[in-house]
Amino acid sequence: MVDFNVVLAGLTDAFQLTNLLFVLAGVVLGQFVGAVPGIGPVMAMAIAIPFTFVLDPLPAIGFLVGVNKGGLVGGAVPAVLINTPGTPDAAATALDGHPLAKQGKPVKATKMALYASVTGDTFSDLVLVTVSAPLAIVALKMGPVEVFALMIFAFSIIAGLVGNSLSKGIIAAALGLLCATVGLDPEHSTPRLYFGWFELYDGLPLASVAIGMLAISEILRRLASTNGGMKSAIEIPVAQNPEDMRVRWVEYWSCRYTMLRGAVIGTILGALPGIGSTAAAFMSYASAKQTSDDPQSFGKGNLHGIAAAESANSAVVGANLIPLLTLGIPGSVGAALIISAFMIHGIQPGPLLFEQQGRLVYGLFGAMIMANFINLFVGQVGLRFWILVVRAPESVIFSSALLLCIVGVSMATGGLFGVSVMLIFAGVGYLMTAFGYSVVIFIIAFFLGPRFEISLSQTLVLLDGDVAALVNYPIAIVLLLLAIVATWWLGFRAAARQANKQPA
Repeated sequence: MVDFNVVLAGLTDAFQLTNLLFVLAGVVLGQFVGAVPGIGPVMAMAIAIPFTFVLDPLPAIGFLVGVNKGGLVGGAVPAVLINTPGTPDAAATALDGHPLAKQGKPVKATKMALYASVTGDTFSDLVLVTVSAPLAIVALKMGPVEVFALMIFAFSIIAGLVGNSLSKGIIAAALGLLCATVGLDPEHSTPRLYFGWFELYDGLPLASVAIGMLAISEILRRLASTNGGMKSAIEIPVAQNPEDMRVRWVEYWSCRYTMLRGAVIGTILGALPGIGSTAAAFMSYASAKQTSDDPQSFGKGNLHGIAAAESANSAVVGANLIPLLTLGIPGSVGAALIISAFMIHGIQPGPLLFEQQGRLVYGLFGAMIMANFINLFVGQVGLRFWILVVRAPESVIFSSALLLCIVGVSMATGGLFGVSVMLIFAGVGYLMTAFGYSVVIFIIAFFLGPRFEISLSQTLVLLDGDVAALVNYPIAIVLLLLAIVATWWLGFRAAARQANKQPA
C-alpha cells in the first residue's frame, strides 16, 4: 500500500507551474494534430519523444499524455465539420456529428463531442486511480482463448451496424478480414498476398486504409459534387438560433446513461491490450443504437450517437495505462510510446512501480486529471477557431485536407507507398459506399483482423481440436454465450424493425 504522504507529494508535483505548462502545451498540440486529418496524436508523440530527453520524467510523460488526450478531442472536429475524421477513433463520431453539422448546428455537435470526450476520459482516469490493480489482474487472466472469445463477442456486436442487408454486411466484414491477412503469417512468418511488394510484409498500413476509406473517399465525393460552385463546406445560418450554439444541461444530462455505458465499454476494452479506442467507439455506438427507443434517428444527427462514440474512445486513454503501469504491458500504440518514454528516463513499468516510483505515479495521475480540465477549456476556444476556418469555400477546405492527408500518411508510413495504398483504398471506399456496402464494418474487421488471427491460432493449439476443453476456460464460455445472446438480440431487433416497416 502506497503511503498517503507519497500520494500527496505526487499530486503536489503535478500541480507545479512547470508541469502545468507542459501538460497545457501537450493538450494544445494534441488538439491541433488531431484536428488535421492524416497526422494524429500518435505521430506527434513519436516525434516529440526525443525532445523529452532533457526534461524530468513527470513533465515529459505529462506532456505526452496531454498530446494523447488532446488528439482525441481534436480528431472529432473535422469528423463533425467535414466528415473527415482527424483520427480513426473519430470515424464513429462522424456518423451523427456530421449530419447534425449539416443541419446548421456545428457548434452544438462539436461541443457535445467535447463534453462527452472529457466525461469518458475523466471516468477512466478515476478508475485508473482507484481500481487499477484489480482490473490489471483481470486483464492478466485473459489468455489466448479468452481473447479469441472476446473477438467473437466484438464481431457479434458489429452485427448491430450491418443495417438492412445482412449479406452486404457479411461481405464487408469478410473483405476487411481478407485485407488484414496481407503480410507475414503471424504463426509461421510466411508472406501472403504481397504480390512482390516487399513494403507489404508488415501488412497494409492502418493509417493508409483508414484515412483512404473514411477521409479521401469522402473528400473526392464532395469535390466531385461541387460542379464548379464556391460554397462553404458547412452552411451556418447567419441568424442562428442561440439554442443551436450550445449544449443545454438538459441535453447533456439526457445522454448520461449513454456516456456512462460508453465510458464503461472504453475502460474495459482499454484495460485489455490490443483492442484499442476505435473498436470501443464503434461498439459503444452500436450498443447505444440498439438500446435506443428511436434507433432510426441514429446517423441523422442524434446527440446520443456523438456521446456514445466520444465517451468510449476517450475512456480508452486512461484505461490503457492500467496494464502499462501495473504489468508493464502497453495496451495501444500510444501507450507503447509512453512506456518507451518511461524506459528512456530509467523507469521500468511493472508490479514494483507503485512501490519504487509511487510519487511519480501519483504525480502522473494528477497530471492526467489536470489535462482533462485543460482539454475542456482549450477545446472551447479551439472549436470556435475551427468553425471559423470551415466557413472557407469547400473547394479550398477539401483540397487542403487532401494535401494534409497525403503529407500525414507519407510521414506515418515512411514514404509514398503508403500514399499509394491510401489512394487505392479511397477508390475502394468510394465504390463500397456507392453500392451500399458498409465502410464502417470493413474498417472494424480490418482493425480486429490481426489480433483475431493470432488468438485463433493460439486457441486451436491450446484446445488441440477438443471443443470440450473449453470447460477449463469459464471466462471464454461466458463471452461466447454473450456473443450468442447479442447476435440473437441484435438480429431479432433488426428483423422486428423491418417487419414494422412493411405494409400490412
